[in-house]
Amino acid sequence: MTPLEDLVARSNRIGDDSTLVVFGGGNTSAKGIICDHLGREQRVMWVKGSGADMRGSVAADYPGLRLEELEALRGFDAMSDEEMTDLVARALLHPGSLRPSIETLLHAFLPFTHIDHVHADAICALTNHAEGRRVTAEALGDRFAYVDWIRPGFELSRIIGDLADCDGVVLAHHGLVTWGATTDECWAATRRTVDTAVAYVSAHRITPGPPPVHAELADDEVERLLLRLRGRLGRRVLRIDERLRPMADHARVDDIVAGGVSSADHMLRIKPRSLVVRSADEAVARVDAYAANYEAYVARNAALIPEGSGGHDPLPRVMLVPGVGAITAGASAVDAGVLADIALHTHTVAANVVDAFGTPEPLSEVDTFEFDYWPMELYKLTLKPPPPPFAGFVAVVTGAASGIGRGIALELGRLGASLVLADLDGAGVEASAADVARRGPQPQVVVGDQSDEAIVRATVRAAVRAYGGLDGIVVNAGIGVTGTLEELSLDQWERAQRINLTSGFLLTRESMRLMREQGNGGSLVYVASKNAFSPGAGFGAYSVSKAGMVQLMRIAALEGGPTGIRANAVNPDAVFDNSRLWDDGLREERAAAHGIRPDELEDFYAARNILKRRVTTTDVAASVAFLLSDASSRTTGAVIPVDGGVAGAFPR
Repeated sequence: MTPLEDLVARSNRIGDDSTLVVFGGGNTSAKGIICDHLGREQRVMWVKGSGADMRGSVAADYPGLRLEELEALRGFDAMSDEEMTDLVARALLHPGSLRPSIETLLHAFLPFTHIDHVHADAICALTNHAEGRRVTAEALGDRFAYVDWIRPGFELSRIIGDLADCDGVVLAHHGLVTWGATTDECWAATRRTVDTAVAYVSAHRITPGPPPVHAELADDEVERLLLRLRGRLGRRVLRIDERLRPMADHARVDDIVAGGVSSADHMLRIKPRSLVVRSADEAVARVDAYAANYEAYVARNAALIPEGSGGHDPLPRVMLVPGVGAITAGASAVDAGVLADIALHTHTVAANVVDAFGTPEPLSEVDTFEFDYWPMELYKLTLKPPPPPFAGFVAVVTGAASGIGRGIALELGRLGASLVLADLDGAGVEASAADVARRGPQPQVVVGDQSDEAIVRATVRAAVRAYGGLDGIVVNAGIGVTGTLEELSLDQWERAQRINLTSGFLLTRESMRLMREQGNGGSLVYVASKNAFSPGAGFGAYSVSKAGMVQLMRIAALEGGPTGIRANAVNPDAVFDNSRLWDDGLREERAAAHGIRPDELEDFYAARNILKRRVTTTDVAASVAFLLSDASSRTTGAVIPVDGGVAGAFPR
């Protein structure tokens, strides 16, 4: 294997072990010789690109640089981050490559073929307290150098470059640097050193007393807590992670949180500190206090903010909850999961320090702030694509197995919404969920009759448990029932009203109760019908149910408005693609009513509208997305026709 192939394989191995690095963390390198385009031999170093994740990384994640040019920089007395970044970029073999790690010179100044820099939990447990230097020497021996916290850059690279006679370097609040002549030697040095640190921490763990007792929070209390938090944190997905329960339940949980992040690199995603929340009743006050403290922290250190730096979000991203674990807040469930992974390692380190060495010691406020606002680190965030417009938005879509409901689910998923899809057809709604997951976040699925109160409660509860709350609903579940008023049985009439209208009432009631508790408004969208305003003979039960849905929407708008809950409707007509509304003989019955063949029905409906166009699920979905979005934030109580223009159905 080539040095680059060795590097990629070793980095993947490191990335697969989250006790060594978390998402995007650490950096690795390898040196070798290549022939350039003129056949000349050149000494080259490959190093991990800034923001790349070692797990699953490929060769393109490791830009190559001309090593001679990097080594020449060692003669400088000092260098700003901007100067260093510019000079390192000039050494790239291919200018279009990923931006090299900010610690590129650390690797270049060490005379070893293979180098690892990891943020191992066990190493951070050795360093992140007042006795870090002594404990590290005792654990690893005097062949390892110890360097107090220095922000990555030229100065740190020069210091480490002078320590090549050691077996490795431990960086306080930062991690471990090891090396080898071969990739196997390098990996062995990393693994051996970390395993030694793990054994030392375990051996020095204080014999614990009785475990702290925190009764598991009742489901209702957990849901209230999620809603209260989400009402304060805004449009984010909240995710419960029970893996952090031991830290949340620890008798010294406040000390664990006060210890800050185990490695400064964690700060980029989970902020300098987490928040402890012990109940739903105190959630709002604690979030407000956290935000006020963060604003004060920024104000105290305002002189250190680099020119052009944007503002930081003062709200917490990780909350430890005794009796629960952790609640993390992200743009999606996946994003919140990444935050939980990082928090698990950060707080495990602090808990190990508490249990073995005493009180964790965070970075100083100035060091924390300088890293928190450091453009070189914040650059990694610019590599992420901008969030989709519905990122963090949580919605329920009923009748999502087919037709309009499926089309709406696909569009909202494409826009980044976190969805609960509900339908009586289990196989159909699972298929819709799979299609949504191919273009957006993985949805939750609830199978059952949405005219059943228990099923509706389970549907909105699924939104709270999976995502922390609810921002919108799409009331779409329905059936078509035909027959003149003289022909309809009472069962047919009541079935149409129950499935088409009562289900909408139940979802409206439960959603409004939830949104009121959450306290940041919401949007209710009702998929009614052109028949609500322009009914058809022989279609009375359906037409009455859809007219009732429009009136339900108007009442919801009146009652929800004072708390910011909007309600609007769309009135589609003749939507056939992937729709089951026309099954069970409805297509044939409506065709007969109009004196045409069943296969002519779609063209018949298109020909009768003003625009002479067929109406599709995509058309309806676009209007629904508009009504759910902030673009319609000043609209409530409205009806949007999506029928190609049927004059008799104009809203009035």
